[in-house]
Amino acid sequence: MNIPLVVLTAEKRGEKGKKVLEFVQEHNVSHVFGNIEYEVDELRRDIDLVDQLVKRNLGTSFHVVHDQTVVEPKALTTGSGGPMKVFTPYHKAWLAEVSNNPELLSIADMPSKNDKKAKTDLKEFFSSEIPALPESKQFASTKDRDRIRKLWPAGHEAGIKRLEHFLGKKVKAYKKNRSTPATENSSRLSPYFASGVISVREALKAAMEANDGEDFDSGDAGISSWVREIVFREFYRHMLSITPHDAMNLPHNLKFDFVQWEDDEEGWKKWCEGRTGVPFIDAGMRQLREEAYMHNRLRMNTSSYLRTNLLIDYRKGERFFAETLVDWDLSNNTQGWEPSYTVFNPVVQAEKCDPDGEYIRRWVPELKDVKGKAVFDPHSRLSQGEFEKLGYPAPHVDFKESKERCIQRYKQDMADADP
Repeated sequence: MNIPLVVLTAEKRGEKGKKVLEFVQEHNVSHVFGNIEYEVDELRRDIDLVDQLVKRNLGTSFHVVHDQTVVEPKALTTGSGGPMKVFTPYHKAWLAEVSNNPELLSIADMPSKNDKKAKTDLKEFFSSEIPALPESKQFASTKDRDRIRKLWPAGHEAGIKRLEHFLGKKVKAYKKNRSTPATENSSRLSPYFASGVISVREALKAAMEANDGEDFDSGDAGISSWVREIVFREFYRHMLSITPHDAMNLPHNLKFDFVQWEDDEEGWKKWCEGRTGVPFIDAGMRQLREEAYMHNRLRMNTSSYLRTNLLIDYRKGERFFAETLVDWDLSNNTQGWEPSYTVFNPVVQAEKCDPDGEYIRRWVPELKDVKGKAVFDPHSRLSQGEFEKLGYPAPHVDFKESKERCIQRYKQDMADADP
């Protein structure tokens, strides 16, 4: 395409806009284009940049587009005109909006190539080097780097190949198997969406073609179920726009900010390492450490366990996921970590979603030879002698007692929050 790539670096987050402004001035840039980011800091950054461009009268126009979502946040409203806050009606309205406006799935044509002389005219930009990653963002070892690169090959072509494989081989079973982590029936496209390597619009257009042109609320049940998960992604961005404090280290329900969390360093360490003594939780955390990824069913269970059974501040877990997940996405992550009265029972969840114990045995090798349903709760389902031979830790907390403690703490502290 003969289009150069220039990467600007800033020492601090707050200096990003300043760096762009300096580049615009230095090179007499006439147009700046960008995709809207809905988080508070990012919106403030872009607003400040526009303000500076206007104040300096540089003659530079600033164009932003909604490209993270198919339907713009806040575009769908209730009958009274207010913002939608419940997923089910939002999902229904989203399906109708896309059905009535098929152009929402239109993909822009590729731009024409620059003339070859662009490489001469813009030599400075074409010779620009991509800076090295900061030390905090680099892999601990070459082995780690190679493992992750194999699991998550980079680039648009790799993302499209994964999309085509999913729609061609796996999507028909998605509705039935989406909550069973052992089957690996998810698309594993979330890292490609999160990094912008492929667009949601592009994926949905391919899904519609795989659905023989049918609307997403009809046709193949697997495709409809998968699209529903993508609509959740849009809904989370919609909610972030409605309640921006979600991106400011505050809970959606502000009363949860009054909860007194436990300072359980041992429990925190065990959770991070996958040594809580709860097989389903430990399997999820070990998958995360090995693959920089975790099945969605396990994300729900591990987050519930940390904030309810361990009663550790959910923001610590939210931050750990942000630093560890290859597909980290702020709106998805914050919504997934929102504290609530819902408490997942990891033993019941494992029996339902991993009925053969295949997922647990894969990620918790200490339990690979445990027979039958004992694998879901070996501490209580095996004799003391049998359990001790496994070399697997006993549960850090009792599930029933820790659940009761959590509910009582929530009720008491949130009641105290009322004026």
